[in-house]
Amino acid sequence: MKKALIAIAGAGLLTAACASDGYGMNETTRQGAIGAGVGAVAGAIIGNNVGDGNAGRGAAIGAVVGGAAGAIRGSAQDRNNQRYDQARGIYCYPEGDCYYPDGRRYR
Repeated sequence: MKKALIAIAGAGLLTAACASDGYGMNETTRQGAIGAGVGAVAGAIIGNNVGDGNAGRGAAIGAVVGGAAGAIRGSAQDRNNQRYDQARGIYCYPEGDCYYPDGRRYR
């Protein structure tokens, strides 16, 4: 059980860290972390009841798959939320973060 908890926590943290842009919580990070958590729980349940009964391995696989799916969904939502400011040539999000088209942060 201890290994399963370590696997769940590790996979969730790694997935959320890969989705972060370093400037705070966005939809990619938030939904990636939620997906990792839900996937880990579902994977542990499925892994415990199917095959050799290894809940830890099921949790790890579920966390990775759920985290990736959540991050992809969140990334699409982040792209839909951004608006292009044609006068300045930058993309801005509702919370005020703005970026150049090449990905550099605006001010």
